[in-house]
Amino acid sequence: MMMVSTISYIDRNTLALLAPTILRDAHLSNEQYGFIISAFSIAYMLGNPLWGMILDRIGVRTGMTAAVSLWTLASVAHVFAFGLRGFATARAVLGFGEGATFPGSLRTVVQTLRPEQRSRGIAVAYSGGSLGAVITPLIVTPIAVLWGWRGAFWATGAFGTAWLLLWALLSRRIDVKRVAIQGDAPKFSDPRVWAFIAAYAMGAFPSGFVLYQASIYLTAAFSKSQVEIGKVLWIPPLGWEIGYFFWGWVTDRFSGERRRFLLLMLLSLPLALIPHVHSYNLTLAMMFFAMFITSGFIIGAVAYATHHFSSDHAGFIAGLGAGSWSLVIALVMPGVGRLFDLHRYDIAFAIAALFPIAGCAAWMIMSDGVE
Repeated sequence: MMMVSTISYIDRNTLALLAPTILRDAHLSNEQYGFIISAFSIAYMLGNPLWGMILDRIGVRTGMTAAVSLWTLASVAHVFAFGLRGFATARAVLGFGEGATFPGSLRTVVQTLRPEQRSRGIAVAYSGGSLGAVITPLIVTPIAVLWGWRGAFWATGAFGTAWLLLWALLSRRIDVKRVAIQGDAPKFSDPRVWAFIAAYAMGAFPSGFVLYQASIYLTAAFSKSQVEIGKVLWIPPLGWEIGYFFWGWVTDRFSGERRRFLLLMLLSLPLALIPHVHSYNLTLAMMFFAMFITSGFIIGAVAYATHHFSSDHAGFIAGLGAGSWSLVIALVMPGVGRLFDLHRYDIAFAIAALFPIAGCAAWMIMSDGVE
């Protein structure tokens, strides 16, 4: 599951990494890029809970094989994309297929690990996403230099194919094959469902903001080339990767959900200061820290949900979280792209920093406060 989430983020971050080059070659604006991101995000939003229900019913072995096959084909389809419609279509299919990533991860965790190990298990499985964001610049940049941005999308298709071959062998394990649905699924009338959604979607929004906009911001603010950016763009998501393991350990070891969410909210605020920083290295460090904090929101929100709802519906729970996050991305990113076109980076970063505050406040109001 860590490997498949790694591949999913390599697939989605290849476009973000190569955005300056692709937008120039395809004659697309930052606002149009925002709509392309929205196409992915809307499909990803719809795919997450749907794949969650499918995986809960047919199991991760068959379900993940179908999902990864679909998104691998979609990733390769970027090679043949031209203009806004072509990229938006390829991204939408990719997003729908990748909606199975975290439902499959959480479903596997609850089937194979004891309750006291699950937050760390979630950290391992989910951390593939941040690992993929870390290694994408290191892997994709040299491929794009040698064979162009289309060659990079051929490579992502090869990665997905390799995982499918490995999964065909590994998924023969009895605990992976097991399918059992008992109890009622979480209901939207339950305020704890909305507390989980708020903490996950709004608390983790800065991760999507940094992932999608970092390359464009660094190019505009510091006049860096595509190659120069490719050498350092692994740094911000490394904070995400480290954060998963740190917050997974903290969540398994210590109680105190409210104190933890309040701390995370306060530590999200420095993101708003990035446009006022004129140091390239310090900007990268602040992006690193912002993504370190977002992983705490994700781990905390999922741990909260799995504590309050039946683990038999783990796929659906994970789908609600990742899907709601994607909805926020879809709604906000076109506006962010417009602000970037206007060079109003100060407003864009300030908005991104406000989302964790709103998410934490909503969680406080709607959660039952169980420590």
